[in-house]
Amino acid sequence: WKKKKNKRETVHIQWALWFFKNDNSKTWQGNLQLVTKFDTVEDFWALYSHIQLASKLTSGCDYSPNWNKNSGCWLITLAKQQRCTELDHFWLETLLCLIGEMFYDYSDDVCGAIINIRAKSVYKEHLGLSSKMVIGYQAHADTDTKSGSLMKNRFIG
Repeated sequence: WKKKKNKRETVHIQWALWFFKNDNSKTWQGNLQLVTKFDTVEDFWALYSHIQLASKLTSGCDYSPNWNKNSGCWLITLAKQQRCTELDHFWLETLLCLIGEMFYDYSDDVCGAIINIRAKSVYKEHLGLSSKMVIGYQAHADTDTKSGSLMKNRFIG
């Protein structure tokens, strides 16, 4: 992270936070709304403190921070009971890994994540996840053309 002239800590690249609320009368892109963009640590924390916690999102809603909408993201699936106890922690740690470039040599490749609330890896160790926990990678280009709420993962870890 670098300091700007106004003494704010900048992140390596500008990030965007997107919000998706499923409305079957709209296209996937029509459901996706840009919340804001940020490029400083202070702006990230200001944003994070004003958005709804991941565990409070309703079914069919997503948060998706990314810097390259044509890229992809890692997905982690939690059991419904884990949403109340672990989801907010995992989500915050994932966000910090993304903007802090904690994926080291892969930071340029991992450019987003989605908190995906539905009725129904590289960072497993960092999150303390069991090796049995399944995470998957989906390209945003693939999800742009999907017709349902679930996609087949390109990679599974």
